[in-house]
Amino acid sequence: MDEREARRAKLQRLREKGVDPYPHRFDRSHTIAEARRLGEEAGDDPEPARVRLAGRLTAIRRMGKASFAQLEDQDARIQLYLTVDKTEDFQSFKELVDRGDMVGVEGTFFVTKTGELTVQAERFVLLAKALQPLPEKYHGLRDVETMRRQRYLHLIADSEARQLFIKGSRIVLLVRAFLDQRGFVEVRTPTLQPIYGGAAARPFRTYHNELKRDLYLRISPELYLKRLIVGGLDRVYEIASVFRNEGIDSHHNPEFTLLELYQAFADYTDMMKLTEELVRFVAQEVNGSLTLPARSVDGHEVEIDLGPPWRRLTYMDAIKEYAGVDVSTVGTRDEALAAAAGAGLTVTELQELTWEEILGRLFDERVERRLVEPTFIMDYPAALCPLTKRHRSDPRLAERFEPFVAGMELGNAFSELSDPEYQAAQFALQRERAQSGDEEAHPTDDDYVTALEYGLPPTGGLGIGLDRLVMLLTGAASIRDVILFPLQRASGG
Repeated sequence: MDEREARRAKLQRLREKGVDPYPHRFDRSHTIAEARRLGEEAGDDPEPARVRLAGRLTAIRRMGKASFAQLEDQDARIQLYLTVDKTEDFQSFKELVDRGDMVGVEGTFFVTKTGELTVQAERFVLLAKALQPLPEKYHGLRDVETMRRQRYLHLIADSEARQLFIKGSRIVLLVRAFLDQRGFVEVRTPTLQPIYGGAAARPFRTYHNELKRDLYLRISPELYLKRLIVGGLDRVYEIASVFRNEGIDSHHNPEFTLLELYQAFADYTDMMKLTEELVRFVAQEVNGSLTLPARSVDGHEVEIDLGPPWRRLTYMDAIKEYAGVDVSTVGTRDEALAAAAGAGLTVTELQELTWEEILGRLFDERVERRLVEPTFIMDYPAALCPLTKRHRSDPRLAERFEPFVAGMELGNAFSELSDPEYQAAQFALQRERAQSGDEEAHPTDDDYVTALEYGLPPTGGLGIGLDRLVMLLTGAASIRDVILFPLQRASGG
């Protein structure tokens, strides 16, 4: 019989012996990490501490009248020693327990001749019989698609993966702590929205049977959060799951976690300072350092410093510096196409784009990956920013910035557009673009314009992709490595 059949046979034998292979609970006295500290502190104490531990058996070595095993929980592992004379029902352990089973043990510490802290197990309790075998210890789980599709198996097999996701959770807690300390109020806005908005993206659409209307999974909480600023909440934020019907790559997943915050009586320069302080605080707390390894555009390993001040570079200057295109000399769409072709872009893919969109493609393909040191790219063409105030010194530009680190965009920030008439005009322009076939054009939200008519104070807004921040601070290569259950193609597809 194969291993699965053998495990099922053992399960049947356990039940015949009156053993519940899936009991309701187990009272453990310590986590394994706590127990290790206790055992190490006890040293040669003649009265060894008694512990009750629980976890998964990740290795078993049977030797006649004795067995060694390794017990592992979320954070640590410890060696067990079971013997025919000191372990209750040792024969059941020897014959019916497998690597991968969840067990509870009770016993005392001792140190082996090789110096390894070990628990002499006097009693063991089966907590969950594993019917599927674990990946081999030394070959492990190496297929990336399996890791992402069966994350539970990945977490069982790789303790470092567990720690990465725990670290990611701590990063989100630290973001909350940072904002809470600065008087921001955490809020909840709708995930199902009758009108989507706040970003240039295609939505996922659904249908509400009772209301008999289409609804959309949010692409951003932006317009709802700014309604709250109108309502008198001076500082608000949301950590939201958002959904964008877009492609999947190392930096994009259709469902991701977005931090959005808004601060009354502030502008985009205040948001730059807040971004620097937020990243510095979280990095120092979670990593104990502001320096990180990264790869330069030519593949060399470099060290980046997250400490402020970050470099500030205008959008136009960045294109000139990294793509070799002087945007001040590009006055028409044809000139933009020629400049893009000169920079090595495929012109046939740009034929349906506007002047500003061609520059955007040029930036994405020739500039972004070169922004390794922390950099604010600021002052974008106004036509790309329908929700943003025009630049106070040049109305052709918008007071918008995006922070980049290690060749990756972390977020987006504005001085928020507060003029209701101008906002309505921007929505009208977006409506024209939608009628021309732009699937990412921003829909008109008349109620949002009405809210602006009650008065939105000067407001700075910031959005940060938290999954990308976790990528940065953990060194993960793909956003799908920091999302527990990323969207995958159908198995076998």
